[in-house]
Formats: sequence, C-alpha cells, structure tokens
Amino acid sequence: MENADRQEWKTQKPQYNYLIPDIQSEMNPHPEIENDNYIGSGKLKGKVAIITGGDSGIGQSVALAYAKEGADVAIVYYEAHGDAEKTKRLVEEQDQKCLAFAGDVGDEYFCQQVVKQTVNHFGRLDILVNNAGEQHVCEKIGEITAEQLDRTFRTNVYSMFYLTKASMKHLGEGSAIINTTSITAYQGNPILLDYSSTKGAIVSFTRALSQNQEILEKGIRVNGVAPGPIWTPLIPATFPEDKLENWGQNTPMKRPGQPKELAPAYVFLASEDSSYMSGQVLHINGGQVING
Repeated sequence: MENADRQEWKTQKPQYNYLIPDIQSEMNPHPEIENDNYIGSGKLKGKVAIITGGDSGIGQSVALAYAKEGADVAIVYYEAHGDAEKTKRLVEEQDQKCLAFAGDVGDEYFCQQVVKQTVNHFGRLDILVNNAGEQHVCEKIGEITAEQLDRTFRTNVYSMFYLTKASMKHLGEGSAIINTTSITAYQGNPILLDYSSTKGAIVSFTRALSQNQEILEKGIRVNGVAPGPIWTPLIPATFPEDKLENWGQNTPMKRPGQPKELAPAYVFLASEDSSYMSGQVLHINGGQVING
C-alpha cells in the first residue's frame, strides 16, 4: 500500500450530463449523520470494512457507527473530497483508522484495487457494504439514453459484482456483505425507471448470493437494507427544488429519515447479532408496509 491515505484512479467520464450526488457540506438542512446517544459496545472490534458511497449520507453514518463499534474502515467515493475528508476525521476521532479511495465503482479495475490495497494495508477484510448509488429523473422512458442506462447499472449493480468478486478470497466465517437497495425496488418510481430497476436487481442479487454454495461454505452472510426517503446529497442532486418542499412527508411518519437512523441496521447486519440471518432485507422507510 502506498503511504497516501487517498488513492485516485482517473477513469473516462461519461459524455452525457452525469449528476454527481454531492456536496453534503453545502446542503441545507444538513443531513443528521451522528446519533449522540449511540454508544458502541465493541460489536465490530478488530474488524475491517469497505463502504462504498462512504463520503456522505448513509455511507458516512455507517462508517462512523462502525468506528464506534471498533472497526477500521475503507471508504470509496467519486469526487466529493471534502465530504470524504470529514468521514475520515469522524472515524479517526473514534481512534480507528480510515482509508479513502476516490474513483468510479463502475470500473472493475478500480474495485479490484480498492480491495487489494485495503487488505494490504489492514491485513484483512471482514465486511463489505455495497452502498454507492446514483439516480436520474426522467419523466418518459424515451428520455433514458443507452449511456444513462448503462451508467446507472454500472454504478448501482455492476459495482456490487465487481467488489464482491474481488472480496471473496478475503472474506470468511462470520464475514458479512450488506447491499443497499431501496423502497423503489418494491414500490417502483415512475420517474426513476432505471434506478428502480437496479434496486430490484440488488434485491435479487442479495437473495441469490446468500444461497450461493461458495458463500455458504465460507460462512458469509448476505443481507440488504431498503431505505425509504432519506435526506442525503443524492436527493437535492436529483430532484428539482419544487419537488423537495414536501419531500418525504408522504410516509406514515410524515417526514424523511436521516442517515443516522439507518446506521444501527448496518451494525446489526455486520455483527454476530444477526448470525442466523441471511438473504433478508431490512426496511427502514418511515412506516411504509412493504410486502417483500
């Protein structure tokens, strides 16, 4: 591993209007990342986790919660260097170590390097959190270009295959893979057709992977989390301002969720607390009943 804490791989960017979901530090109101009442109890002591989309939102909150539970983390993000530096600082304030990798999770070589250098640096890998995602609003299916469709699937689905493949030889008994899907996998969203499709694919990937013979023989658990409307940088980067005024208020709880409200679920799925659970999805969505 090179001495630098942050590694960057320059990959060719798409030639269409790619909406980069950042910057968290500029959001108003700011997402709630840390739960001051959350006290770690060593549930992940000595473990190492890779978290994609770890610069902000859910990923940042999960990184902090894992650090509070005693884990070192490697976060993966695209371009929001300032947000990533904050994640690193939050982790280190818990006396844990944090590596930050900037690059495109839709690039298999980059994913391979993230896993390789994480293991080279920490000497092990126990937890893989496939959390990175992107979405694009399109009112009509004809507006979804082949380039956008490919890009959304590369970020949201291909990355999970790439990182899981690269991680397999390092994961073992008691390891956990946690995939972030979405309420849109179950309800759909008419203006997020490609995004909803990827999230449905993630549910199927989670269920199928949990039953894979190699996974079973190694004692690796595979589960998912399906967030509802959570206030993260992805939201203002995706939707026009007029759609944000009442955003999240159509849930039974009449409000959007905060990243800090999801982090404990990722701790549960990564720890021995969920030792008899695999192939399942936890729904954290403000009280919306999902049959699936």
